[in-house]
Amino acid sequence: MQWKARDSVAVVTGASSGIGKCLTQLLADNGCHVIAIARRAEKINHWSASDGSANFGAVTPLAGDITDENVRNRVRSVIDANHSGKLDLLVNNAGVGGIGKFAEATTDRLRKIMEVNFFAPAELTRNLLPCLMLGKSPVICNIGSVLGHRAVPDKSEYCASKFAMHGWSDALRAELFSTGIQVTLVSPSTTRSEFFDSLIDTAPNQSSRSLGHWSAERVADSAYSAIRKRRSEVILSLGGKALVYGDRVAPPLLNAILAQRSPKTTDASD
Repeated sequence: MQWKARDSVAVVTGASSGIGKCLTQLLADNGCHVIAIARRAEKINHWSASDGSANFGAVTPLAGDITDENVRNRVRSVIDANHSGKLDLLVNNAGVGGIGKFAEATTDRLRKIMEVNFFAPAELTRNLLPCLMLGKSPVICNIGSVLGHRAVPDKSEYCASKFAMHGWSDALRAELFSTGIQVTLVSPSTTRSEFFDSLIDTAPNQSSRSLGHWSAERVADSAYSAIRKRRSEVILSLGGKALVYGDRVAPPLLNAILAQRSPKTTDASD
């Protein structure tokens, strides 16, 4: 049975920009009521719960940091109060990153990235599982990364968080099989968005090397399609697929190629 947006209720995190913003708009355009969560209230307050019409769902903006337990509880309260405790779709999209050598980074970078990219969505999901149990053909859509399938240098903390998301998604999918809740993992390559404007503990001159770029709109379209079809996993972009499948076929060769693409570690004695 396909997932249908019309008259459904969804939660989307990281809705202020990029993939989250585009997916929120796409869901609402197809008749879904979306609870849009983001840290920056000014970025989501242009949406209003009164926007609902015959051809447009509605968006309820909820400003807050999902790493905060109180914010996660507020999401549950909104669903209980306004939607009889029922949720049809949860999109765990909010994320942060960092670029640079692991040995030269602070412990803060690892902890912040893991907190936002893995611990917070896992706990939000735990909190909303009872609501999803009441939903129609419910789906949990986790926005992962091709770097959750194959890690690369200089993004070790980000890769670790996305590998955690990947493994947790696989386990949760099996655990929830008998409940009818589908877990969909969407793994984009590099996405053109504001993501790179908020890197943690990253030098200003750092750059991100990647294979293939997709727009946020294109990623959102693919994620929406995967949700509707209740797919288990999709890997986006030719470059992303080449990275993932190249690692499966010849990991030593790929290691050598990636090592050549990575800047050399600075010697403290220089």
